[in-house]
Amino acid sequence: MINTKTYLLEQLAELARVLGHAHRLDLLEHISQGERSVERLAEITGLSVANTSAHLQQLRRGGFVNTRRDGKRILYRLGDGPVLELLSALRYFAERNKAEVREVVSDYFDNLDSLEPVSRQELMSAMRDGGVTLLDVRPDEEFALGHLPGAVNIPLEELEKRLSELPKDTEIIAYCRGAYCVLSFEAVAALRSKGFRIRRLQDGFPEWKAAGLAVEVVA
Repeated sequence: MINTKTYLLEQLAELARVLGHAHRLDLLEHISQGERSVERLAEITGLSVANTSAHLQQLRRGGFVNTRRDGKRILYRLGDGPVLELLSALRYFAERNKAEVREVVSDYFDNLDSLEPVSRQELMSAMRDGGVTLLDVRPDEEFALGHLPGAVNIPLEELEKRLSELPKDTEIIAYCRGAYCVLSFEAVAALRSKGFRIRRLQDGFPEWKAAGLAVEVVA
């Protein structure tokens, strides 16, 4: 007779095993920006198509991603359920319990931006008041898939030559892919050095969307 508790724990352990690879966590971050094909995900992550496909199949079997067919292409999107919340909890646990993770976060991220980030609630209030400029520093492809309402898209690599598009008399809130996305950290550091008033959003676009808040897409 099967021990029910043992069976359930084995299923949980299997889900944990599926997540137990850095490439799969990286793929989930990119998929959380919007639907992507295997080929595009391979290009973004620098993996081979075969390797990317193998990791995606593992994630699909675990329910972390779903697929749909678009002509000859198979597009991947986040699976149903609290995938982002699970990854956020994993990140929080690692920062709290692994000294190596705390050290990297402190040495790298905190040095780029030591100010308290803007919470989602703070940003929503500022957006209602109309006293803030939203800066999306992700690549334009990701911006087109979805972005915060009214955001201006200036990819990080174009920031230096497009400074004139940003106001110096209004606070700027930068955001990108998520908590460990370096794009917004580097944008904040670069713009502060130019005299702009800028902070970063604590979360990224995926968390905003997962919260059921309004998003815009490029038609």
